[in-house]
Amino acid sequence: MSLDPQVRHLNLMKEIKPAYRYQEGEDFAAWQEKARARLAEVLGLPLTRCEENFRIEWTHEEEDKTEIRFVFTSEEDVDVGCHLVLPKAYEGKLPLIICLQGHATGMHISLGRPKYPGDEETINGGDRDFARQIVARGQAALALDQRGFGERGGTPDGPACHQPAVQAMLLGRTLIGERCWDVSRAIDTVLAHFPMIDADKIALMGNSGGGTATIYAAALDTRIAAAMPSCAFCGYLPSIGAQHHCICNYVPGIMKDFDMGDLGALIAPRPMIVVSGQHDGIFPIDSAKEQADVTRVAYRAAGAADKFEHVVGKEGHRFYAADAWPVFDRLTGWRK
Repeated sequence: MSLDPQVRHLNLMKEIKPAYRYQEGEDFAAWQEKARARLAEVLGLPLTRCEENFRIEWTHEEEDKTEIRFVFTSEEDVDVGCHLVLPKAYEGKLPLIICLQGHATGMHISLGRPKYPGDEETINGGDRDFARQIVARGQAALALDQRGFGERGGTPDGPACHQPAVQAMLLGRTLIGERCWDVSRAIDTVLAHFPMIDADKIALMGNSGGGTATIYAAALDTRIAAAMPSCAFCGYLPSIGAQHHCICNYVPGIMKDFDMGDLGALIAPRPMIVVSGQHDGIFPIDSAKEQADVTRVAYRAAGAADKFEHVVGKEGHRFYAADAWPVFDRLTGWRK
C-alpha cells in the first residue's frame, strides 16, 4: 500500500520525456521558434506593456565609477528600482552585465554593500558581489531586485516569494515569467536612456534563484547576448522535483515540454557559461552534467559548440569568480 502521493509524482517525473526537446537533424531555427513561443506561453507571457515612467533618483560619483539609481515601470502597478554602475575609464561603448541575486536580502549584495546581519558572509563567502566585480573589470553593471526580493517585497530576513508566486498562478501567470519580463523591460529602458551601453553586448548573470531567472530570460530574449547562470542549471527531477525549494522555482506543467537542458538549447548560439558547485546539494552535479550534455547537442546543431562551457567549482552552492570570468571572457571576447 502506498499512501504518499509523492511516490506517484516522482515516478511520473522519471518517465516523462519533454515534448519540445530538440531532435538531432531537426531544423534548428524552426525548433527554436516554436519552443521559444511555447516557453513564453507556459510562463504566462507576454504581459501588457505600459509607459516606462523612467526617472533618475540620484547619481553618485566616485573616483573610479559612477552609480545611477533609476526607476522604471515594468507593467501597470509594478515599478523596478535599478542601479547602473559605470566605470570612469572606458573607450567606445560599454558591455553591460545585468546582475540577479538569488534568495538573499537584496541587490545590495550585488553592489557589495552589507546591509543586514549575515550579508557580509553572503558576499565574501560566495563571490556574490557581481556588480563590484564587473565594474572592476571595466564593464557596466546593472543591479536590480527580482520580484519578491529585497526592496520588492523582501525583508531583512530574506525574500518573500510565496504569496506573489501563488497569486501569479491564480492569474495564469508565473513569478518566473514576471521576473523575465522585468529583465526585458530593464533592457528596453537602459537602451532608451543610456547611449554609452553597447546594445550588442548585453549579458545576464546570477546565482541560485538569480541563475534560474538568467536561464529563462536568456532563453526568451535574444538581445541577451551571453548568459552565465550559477548553481541553478540542473534537471527538474533531482532538484526542485525531489527536494523542497522555494515556490518561485515552479512552473505548472513545464516538465511536459522542457527540462533545463532544453532551456539552455534556446540560448544557442549565444555564449553560455554554466557554473555549478561540485558539492551543491540542492542542484546535484550529476544532473547538471546530464543537462549540460542536452544543451551541447543544440549548440553543435547551431554551429556553436565552442560557445557553451560548463564550469564546476570545488565547493557548494555559490558563484566561482576566479573560475568563471576567464571562460566568460574567452567565449564572449568582450574584454579588451
